[in-house]
Amino acid sequence: MRVVTIKMDEQKKDEMEQQEQAKADVKLAGRFIQMKPFKFIMLMFLTILITAALTIFALTFGEEKIVEVKIPVERSEFTKLYDAFDLLKKEYYQDIDDEQVINGAINGMFDALGDPYSDYMAKEEAEQFNSSLSSSFQGIGAEVQERNGFITVVSPIKNSPAEKAGILPQDIILTVDGKSIQGFSATEAVALIRGEKGTAVKLTIKRDGHTEPITLTIIRDDIPVETVYGHMLEGNIAHIQITSFSENTAEEFTKMMSTYEEQGMKGIILDLRQDPGGYLKAAEGIADLFVPEGKPIVQVQNKDGEPQVVNATSGKKYQLPITVLVDGGSASASEILAAALKESVGAKIVGETSFGKGTVQNVASLKDGSNLKFTMAKWLTPNGNWIHEKGIAPDVKVAYPSYASLPYLNPSLEMKEGMQSDSIKAAEQMLEALGYEPGKADGQFDNYTTRAVKKLQEEKKLEETGVLTGDTTYALMDALRVKIKQDDPQLGKAKELVTASITEQTEDTNN
Repeated sequence: MRVVTIKMDEQKKDEMEQQEQAKADVKLAGRFIQMKPFKFIMLMFLTILITAALTIFALTFGEEKIVEVKIPVERSEFTKLYDAFDLLKKEYYQDIDDEQVINGAINGMFDALGDPYSDYMAKEEAEQFNSSLSSSFQGIGAEVQERNGFITVVSPIKNSPAEKAGILPQDIILTVDGKSIQGFSATEAVALIRGEKGTAVKLTIKRDGHTEPITLTIIRDDIPVETVYGHMLEGNIAHIQITSFSENTAEEFTKMMSTYEEQGMKGIILDLRQDPGGYLKAAEGIADLFVPEGKPIVQVQNKDGEPQVVNATSGKKYQLPITVLVDGGSASASEILAAALKESVGAKIVGETSFGKGTVQNVASLKDGSNLKFTMAKWLTPNGNWIHEKGIAPDVKVAYPSYASLPYLNPSLEMKEGMQSDSIKAAEQMLEALGYEPGKADGQFDNYTTRAVKKLQEEKKLEETGVLTGDTTYALMDALRVKIKQDDPQLGKAKELVTASITEQTEDTNN
């Protein structure tokens, strides 16, 4: 028993000694690693940060880069784009302008679409585009688009320098101040054509029916965005012209209709000639004043879905005889309105086939102030017709008189007896249209032409020199412009149709 007891005492002693040693070891270790948690975390974070910085510096600026630092490519289709940019950046013989190259790449994407209505606008171009939607801007006042590599006029704005200079729909602008703009986007061309009020821009234009290009010098001016004009014709027929569709057009139109209603309006001629379009909502709002509730105004279809029909709502409706005037300069929103009135109201279309733009665009702004304008959908008429590149054919076709498309005459040129040119031929055609009897319009300035010019100068109280230049040239073109407006065969036909409808309604009421 004693032996056992002694062994147990020794075992306890050994265990106690081991426990004391362990405590000592713990205390010793604690002296070396004891630290508050916050300080420990900050130390680890600082260590990692310094290590990362040294690694990046070595990889980026070392004599032999281990890897090339690139923007992470999450989508494989952009790998080629990044590779091309990196190669140019590294190997091109000059430093490249990063912003210019990136803008060019985005422009390339839009060019590849083959869509003249989709465009990338860098910051300055976007500012000019946005200003055209405001109350006014400075320029010549013409809506243009790119077609097959050429800048084509859709329509000049009413009372603008472009209209007064004789710019016509379908004119192709070849050069701006001597610089060829073939291959330019519409936005790039507009950036060259616009400028400060009072400055001049020289355009070279190609026009159907003319063998030689036409050169025009136009003085830029303020272009007010007034979109609705009107006056009351004989028989209480309101002639209302919409020149474009801005944010306020529907409101302007509604106010004018209320005014004419108070004056006893009996019929309407809606003039959409040379209206290049604009906001879809503005066209819908005007159509809603005529289309019966529940009937379709337009259908809009994107690439993934069925056409979404926009139907007329309840509210004020005008149930009066209405005729719509269109021509080759009527595009986009003006075609939407014309089609709605034709197919859902039964209005007659008079004039010439419209332009044929059956797509809808959206404008998205990027963070740097640039814009992406792209086609988001196509629109269909109430009956489901797509008029793109076909236009709306008139129910009653009436052409402009030939003298309405004569070229602009340069007042700085001097035309006199003994000379011969295409400009003299155009001047003789103008004199003939105005009744001044210049003889045969053959481009030869003879004694008959001289006599006709003197007669014009006498009537306009100008010095009777018989020479066509300066104020005499301006007087000739102004007189022709007045004649075109007074002797408007399309307006005359529209008035005839509306008058007939008013008479028919009156007879039905009396019976």
